[in-house]
Amino acid sequence: MTPNTDSPAPAGAERREARLATPRLTRELNTIGAMLRIYCRDHHGAEPHDTDGLCEECSSLFEYARKRLAGCPYGPDKPTCANCQIHCYGPQQREATRVMMRYAGPRMMWRHPLLALAHVLDGRRPAPPKPRAAARNVAPPSGEAKAPPR
Repeated sequence: MTPNTDSPAPAGAERREARLATPRLTRELNTIGAMLRIYCRDHHGAEPHDTDGLCEECSSLFEYARKRLAGCPYGPDKPTCANCQIHCYGPQQREATRVMMRYAGPRMMWRHPLLALAHVLDGRRPAPPKPRAAARNVAPPSGEAKAPPR
């Protein structure tokens, strides 16, 4: 049986995709894409590339990053990954991203100076508290009893 591709996406997936429409997350996704293109061009130049200029390996890393960015619990308040308290990448993807950013980061100033500057400024912002921890620390409205600790 072939899966039905005409069925609508679940509401959660639509919400996650809508998060990528915010200016902050759009810029973050554009930065990752630009860094991957720089890295891929210089390291995988002989391999076939898609319309975004990425080989199959780099394209799959970009899609992984896109999914993780869309599902980030911080949403538009997301810190840079280096400052984040929640590390959502798997070990292999995290290492591949680290290697790619280590190579492409310095080259971003020449190829995409505005994205590079925005990324540096984002890295200087303090990371907000973990979203679930912040929700637990919120005091209940006056008049309501606080639930006993478990």
